[in-house]
Amino acid sequence: MLNAMIFAAGLGTRLKPFTDSKPKALVELAGKPLLERAILKLIELKVDRIVINVHHYADLIEDFLRKNNNFGVDIRISDEREELLDTGGGLKNATDLFIPDAPVLIYNVDVFSSLNLSELINFHKLTGALVSMVVRERNSSRYLYFNKENQLTGWKNCKTGEIKKTGEDMSDSEALAFSGIHVISPKLFSLIREEGKFSIIDMYLRLAKNEKILAFKDSSQIWTDLGKPEDLAWAEEHLK
Repeated sequence: MLNAMIFAAGLGTRLKPFTDSKPKALVELAGKPLLERAILKLIELKVDRIVINVHHYADLIEDFLRKNNNFGVDIRISDEREELLDTGGGLKNATDLFIPDAPVLIYNVDVFSSLNLSELINFHKLTGALVSMVVRERNSSRYLYFNKENQLTGWKNCKTGEIKKTGEDMSDSEALAFSGIHVISPKLFSLIREEGKFSIIDMYLRLAKNEKILAFKDSSQIWTDLGKPEDLAWAEEHLK
């Protein structure tokens, strides 16, 4: 069994004016909403259940799913209308909606990628990782650091210079950019200590002291975050 979670609750402020009257998840790329593209990718992977978190224009997302009969799959809504809970809080809030004892593939709704998700799932199973994080060699303002065993050792914000370490030595670690796609083992839910609104990355850094939080290096042809109008334009050209 395999769960998936689509993070679709963000405000999409960088995508204005597209998000003035709709959520980022329903912004279209070549005539198809980003949410639909993500769902179809997960259907192709044959996931058993999809959980989608909602906040900004949540009603529009629910209406869209209803009109499309949930695309013929088992979809559950994790409601964050009252408060946006960030990535970690969003995952924790959805805990009871997943099929128990099955891994969860987490996918940001604004990711445009040619990654073979089956390879990621196989990597996760073979390594026995608590978390498998998809990372790439690319320019970014924030980096995750992984040692020679692919284990997470730290995080850095290049703009502010802030560094967070797991306790491991970061000196031999490689700086890689996170792609917004990760797989978690069901064991993770029992290890969440954080409350309310919190970052999933901060939780991973805490857990990496004792658990396998591994890099899955993605060198597939395409990856972009569709966070800005120019990113959408680039992806549209690429699809043509």
